[in-house]
Amino acid sequence: MMVSDDYAFRFGGIGRLYGTKSLQTLAASHVAVVGLGGVGSWAAEALARSGVGTLTLIDYDDICLSNINRQLPATQEQVGKLKIDVLKNRFLSINPELKIHLKDKGFDPSSCTDLFDGGFNLVVDAIDDLPNKCLLIAECQKREISLVTTGGAGGRRDPSLIRIADLSQSFQDPLLARVRKVLRQEYGYSKNEDDLFHVPTVFSTERPYYPTADGCVVQSSAKDKKPKGPLDCNTGYGTATFVTGAYGFAAASVAVQILVDKNS
Repeated sequence: MMVSDDYAFRFGGIGRLYGTKSLQTLAASHVAVVGLGGVGSWAAEALARSGVGTLTLIDYDDICLSNINRQLPATQEQVGKLKIDVLKNRFLSINPELKIHLKDKGFDPSSCTDLFDGGFNLVVDAIDDLPNKCLLIAECQKREISLVTTGGAGGRRDPSLIRIADLSQSFQDPLLARVRKVLRQEYGYSKNEDDLFHVPTVFSTERPYYPTADGCVVQSSAKDKKPKGPLDCNTGYGTATFVTGAYGFAAASVAVQILVDKNS
């Protein structure tokens, strides 16, 4: 795909990092980001700043004050607006040539077929709902669409402990442990723990911290297999941008590498 002079200049740094041909590949690529919270919003921005030519943003939620500690679009002025609308305006300012599709809905069984009609060739999974996360992974693999998934960023403090590996090799992540269990029990994945899922995964090796009723914070033990309480804005794990953003950037880096490798 030939690119405009403006695009070539705007994203020249990417071309000098990956090569001119790879930059053209990114311009011709279509990536969907599912979930635009503390991880997905940063992943989407990194993809926009890497010259990806088409983005589909999938999220039904609006911005609230409690998002400000971790989500890219969350500022006082944007409270109450849909995340997808705010990010669209921001990303078009980054790249006026960007083709951007907005899906004001969550990913679930009722929206699955419609969302997969988008024609994207890679998905970044940044959702933390267990059934829908498993469905997304299984559908991507069934449809032979490249996928990068992310584990739980909540409760983590140290971005230097973030790792990238196959889903089968992640650890210290209760969400991903349950994802593996469901995929094996309900989607026919191999129950042999040595077998790969062939799903690149961003996760942390840090044991999560969780809040206690008396206002303190305790680090979970190695035996804990489930999160302590619900994963919501007010009572679940605490979060910080320097971790959620690092998750998102790591996911974007894997996505970009997959895209350029396909055409190398």
